[in-house]
Amino acid sequence: MRCKGGRQGWGMSIARGLAAAAALVSLAGVQAGAPPAEHFFKPASIQEVLLSPSGKRLAFSAPGSNGRLGVFVIDLQGQAFAPTRAILFHDSDVPSFQWVDDERLVFSQTDLQVGLGTAQQTAPGLYAVRYDGQELTYLVETRGRPMVTGGGRIRTLPWNHRLLHVPAPSQSREGARASEVIVGRMHFTGNDLQRLTPLWLDTRTGAVRPLDTTGLSCPALGWWFSARGVPRVARCVEGARESLHWWRSGREGQAAQWIRFAEGPLGRLGLRPLWVGSDEQLFVEHASGPAGEGVVAPFDFDKGAPGAARVVTPGFDFSGQLIGDAGGQRLLGVRVSAEDEQTVWFDPHYKAMQQRVDAVLRGRVNRMQCRRCGSGDAVVLVRSFSDAEPGELWLWREAESEGKSRWLPLGRVRPQIQAAQMGLTELHRIRARDGRDLPVWVTRPRDAGSALPAVVLVHGGPWVRGRHWRWEGMPQFLASRGYLVIEPEFRGSLGYGQAHWRAGLKQWGQAMQDDVADALLWARRQGLASEAACIAGASYGGYSTLMGLIRHPELYRCGSAWVAVTDPFLYLEGSWWVSDDISDRGRQYSLPSMVGDPQADREMLLANSPLEQAARITRPLQLVWGGEDRRVPIAHGQRLRDAMRKSGLEPEWIVYEDEAHGWRKTENQVDFALKLEAFLARHLQGAADRR
Repeated sequence: MRCKGGRQGWGMSIARGLAAAAALVSLAGVQAGAPPAEHFFKPASIQEVLLSPSGKRLAFSAPGSNGRLGVFVIDLQGQAFAPTRAILFHDSDVPSFQWVDDERLVFSQTDLQVGLGTAQQTAPGLYAVRYDGQELTYLVETRGRPMVTGGGRIRTLPWNHRLLHVPAPSQSREGARASEVIVGRMHFTGNDLQRLTPLWLDTRTGAVRPLDTTGLSCPALGWWFSARGVPRVARCVEGARESLHWWRSGREGQAAQWIRFAEGPLGRLGLRPLWVGSDEQLFVEHASGPAGEGVVAPFDFDKGAPGAARVVTPGFDFSGQLIGDAGGQRLLGVRVSAEDEQTVWFDPHYKAMQQRVDAVLRGRVNRMQCRRCGSGDAVVLVRSFSDAEPGELWLWREAESEGKSRWLPLGRVRPQIQAAQMGLTELHRIRARDGRDLPVWVTRPRDAGSALPAVVLVHGGPWVRGRHWRWEGMPQFLASRGYLVIEPEFRGSLGYGQAHWRAGLKQWGQAMQDDVADALLWARRQGLASEAACIAGASYGGYSTLMGLIRHPELYRCGSAWVAVTDPFLYLEGSWWVSDDISDRGRQYSLPSMVGDPQADREMLLANSPLEQAARITRPLQLVWGGEDRRVPIAHGQRLRDAMRKSGLEPEWIVYEDEAHGWRKTENQVDFALKLEAFLARHLQGAADRR
């Protein structure tokens, strides 16, 4: 994609402006040898990028000259295209923002230069500001750190409020007034959220007024709103049950009221609201098909069930979003992430523009924002990425006359990363030992000609989808060091149908662990992986690492487990002496059925407890923790280390005192990557089999 003729300076001036405002780093030449670890783990040079509702302005978040993440705005109607600083704090960062209208933004703040342990003790608050940095207003208090200086503080709400919804700008926003957003007041008991109460909040004055939810008799923990701010769906949780409720408007002789349209066991409702349109439109995801894949369908309130499926991705649950017009009148398209990400547009103008973009940027995912699509002054923002390219940003303007430049380069997300040096990621569908379909992601160094030493990287959760087809820092870092990276979507993972998820119930350390081993054995049979392999992962992935060394020591030369569950009983039951953030509701209703009941399944849990089986860990082990971890407290690691020492074993022990369930500070991420690199090199480098 090139600027041809005409005013090429527009694209160059944008790129220069972004560089000046956000301290972007120019592209470096291809380096000899592997890229340094910092390139994979330092913050992206450009992060979130959003067109304003009309497309008149473009806002982006990026590090400023002081290294803090701020928000900058470009006026797309002018000639200079010079970014204006909307907000840049000297002692905190802006992790997310949204446009309220073409003039005003709302955002939260946090400190990305402290460890995750410190960050989790704070609440991010909520602020509003004009696009030009004027009229900074405090809306919701922060917790754990002082409010920033230099703005107006009017009727500030306490920290237990969070942004729920920004209504579409319109002269007819139904219940909303100009400059209002919807926030939710959170009511807690211990670690459990008991109720989420929605409120209108004026972003200019800080004034709050109730949002009408009259008639809803149950405690709502989740809300879905129409584009214009009308609450239409509420999710309630009472004991071991959850339910969904629909606000049926008073039309066609029906009384306006909340009606319950779905109910089931907590975590097993089988129905997920996705998009609320105007009138009585509700699209949901529900399980369908032979593997129970999640499909998208309109909900038929007359029949009390989903209608015919509109979006089906065989072999995958629906993952993505439904994209509606500003007023919620109709669906424009659907974005889905199956083997890769694709956007299918129903609107002919959007469809034609997507085809134009894809024809130029071939072989990539091209995620598009379009304003005034189909008109003579359309504005299109494209984020183009792949497994090897973290992302490029381009702007397209319909208003350019014939022969003038239309494509304007805005910058690269990670300028230091050279796509030609990155590995290639593919999804394979293999068969586990019991015949179950097993998705496996493989990242292979570019131009690798023979079987390579492998790192089996096990995702956390475990009830999540582990990977998508895009650039990921850790697997690319490991591939750049010459390793084949294998990431199995073992049973119990989400994203591949209810049958795949349910097959993992109460299978920690058992069939789930066999899936991890089967992925490595398959890669060896394919000639991709050599006989040298290590296993690694965080959280559940750390647990799997430990159980891999216990159950399949013949497969692995070493293991690196960070923030790992080592004691299932401590995880399931908690302790007076060990503080964590696992909810009472989860321990009472969800975890016993998914992991195991501490009483009824005691023998099974003991047999698959790394702590109880510590004497069987004979391979070199690296244990890594955050000193402030409250999801899997460091007591898990300390107990395992003590048990191993009793057997004459000594793991490598690393603690980042100010971190929690993961690493937030760049220096900690880089330090860990280097320690992991050195650990793997000691046990995987060289041709000799040292097992």
